[in-house]
Amino acid sequence: MTKHIVWDWNGTLFHDIDAVVGATNEVFRPYELPPLTADGFRAFYTRPIWVFYERMLGRPLTEGEWERLDSGFHDHYFGLAGECGLAEGAELLLQGWTGTQSLCSMAPHHHLVPKVDSFGISRHFTRIDGLTGLLGGEKAAHMAAHIRSAGVEARQVLVIGDSVDDGLAARHVGARAVLYTGGMSTRAELEATGFPVVDTLAEAMDHA
Repeated sequence: MTKHIVWDWNGTLFHDIDAVVGATNEVFRPYELPPLTADGFRAFYTRPIWVFYERMLGRPLTEGEWERLDSGFHDHYFGLAGECGLAEGAELLLQGWTGTQSLCSMAPHHHLVPKVDSFGISRHFTRIDGLTGLLGGEKAAHMAAHIRSAGVEARQVLVIGDSVDDGLAARHVGARAVLYTGGMSTRAELEATGFPVVDTLAEAMDHA
């Protein structure tokens, strides 16, 4: 039985795939790579992010290159993300859930909190946790810390996210997950996790 939902932010509640793809294209412009579409982005995407970048370049990153690319990506992303909104029906779903819910994101915490506040939905969450340290890694450890801080039992938790990494993080802590196709991973990759895969957040809530 689900008593608590842990939501992902980017690509799940926050429909920002256009900003993510646009910022990625901008940061790789000096490399003269062909611009990615959303589907092209999904074909390369993985975590950790530096492995994704190595896939795009077809080689290992050189010393200092990850830091430059990551900084450049975020500079472009935060400019583009201002044009993005919540996923379809997200606010009504948050309002309608009768259990508890929280937000666990790999976005920088100091950017995440005001962005969530700007949509007037912070009141729906018992916790909002972004990253305060190194960005771009895997979500499992961050999810484990989030679950401990939220004071919930993992077996009563449903994680709703848009990436394979969300599924792996849920499995790491012993929670269930449902994965949404509106973000950064392909349907085939999501289905390979063995978790349910849905095309809308409303369908995801059916699993709660």
